[in-house]
Amino acid sequence: MIWNETKECMSREQMHDLQSKRLVKLVDYVYHNVEFYRRKMQAIDLMPGDIKSIDDITKLPFTTKDDLRDNYPFGLFAVPNSEIVRIHASSGTTGKATVVGYTRKDLDIWAECVARCLTMAGVAKDDIIQIAYGYGLFTGGLGAHGGAEKIGATVVPMSTGNSKKLTTMMVDFGATAIACTPSYLLHISEVLAAEGLTDQIKLKAAICGAEPWTEKMRHEIEQRLRIKAYDIYGLSEVMGPGVACDCAFHKGLHVCEDHFYPEVLNTKTLLPVADGETGELAFTTLTKEGIPLIRYRTKDLTSIDHSTCDCGRTSARISRFKGRVDDMLIIRGVNVFPSQIEAALIEVEEVTPHYMMIVDRVNNLDTLEVQVEVDPKYYTDEVRAIEALTKKIAHVIQQALGISAKVKIVEPQTLIRSEGKAVHVIDNRKLY
Repeated sequence: MIWNETKECMSREQMHDLQSKRLVKLVDYVYHNVEFYRRKMQAIDLMPGDIKSIDDITKLPFTTKDDLRDNYPFGLFAVPNSEIVRIHASSGTTGKATVVGYTRKDLDIWAECVARCLTMAGVAKDDIIQIAYGYGLFTGGLGAHGGAEKIGATVVPMSTGNSKKLTTMMVDFGATAIACTPSYLLHISEVLAAEGLTDQIKLKAAICGAEPWTEKMRHEIEQRLRIKAYDIYGLSEVMGPGVACDCAFHKGLHVCEDHFYPEVLNTKTLLPVADGETGELAFTTLTKEGIPLIRYRTKDLTSIDHSTCDCGRTSARISRFKGRVDDMLIIRGVNVFPSQIEAALIEVEEVTPHYMMIVDRVNNLDTLEVQVEVDPKYYTDEVRAIEALTKKIAHVIQQALGISAKVKIVEPQTLIRSEGKAVHVIDNRKLY
């Protein structure tokens, strides 16, 4: 919950007032401490005094990932390096890494936000939680770790890289919660099943994030492990995990909006859309000291809901992500998101949620091949059975995407498992 002074759930009016005060303070702070923002504001004749409440946020300029890269490594920092106590960075696989810095206060707020999320997932002081996100420059491991320690839970810093050891310790230590990517948790469920350990675990909750996943995948995880799975969201540029998380009702991810102001924008006009409409998510960091960001465009596609949740929380909720602006594939003129493939495949009992999309261009025509892994209990080398299953999957994908795809059935455990963010697309058109 986000509380007011009397320890009651903060009303929308109280949240508006708090956000307004923090935005006014933030704009003045970045204007005087970050040359990048000072120049941006001066370019549009905007002064800090022009921002009087959160309603004025649309007057402010946007920030993009390219802005962070162009100011690599420390150009957007608002404090001297002597006040930065930790640095994280993106992998930089698609360009120069984006670097973020945290003050001591930033780390305290981060731990508080993650603690809120873990509490929503039912994790408490008596729990033992395995952190199976990667530690290091990636924000997942240390971010989740700090929040778990904040609530007093016993933390097992597993990181990634040894699934057999993870499952052994899960049983031996009696782990009751795990934090990892959803695709990795599916892999863990397979390892547990293969070793006959599923009935020996004490796991009750999983806090999954760092990659898009569908509601159907959540149900698949819950069914396999007989647990409750929760969706946690964050991004390194804004903070890391803990920006938002869903509650037991799974009707959207509650945003820690006293620290991160969310906007959902029309992808063409970049104007805010109404509740329930899909658009690009942007965040303004209301309390960050190290690298405060104004209207940072995440490229994540979602909608927002400001109504009170069934759980009683009044914080704004963002819907499960529809995809990313930059992950969208245009195949034969049709917009295609990998999440649509995942949602379609979970409808097919005979296959696992593991898949690979291979996009190519042959004779100036886009082609799509979807490699699908068969569930071991349904695998056969009988030609007619394979042909029938291939036809069934192709029909499901056609219905989901509106375009045809070549389906290739592969043997169980064939497709590569990822312990970090899963890779589901190979777009060979980029080579042309």
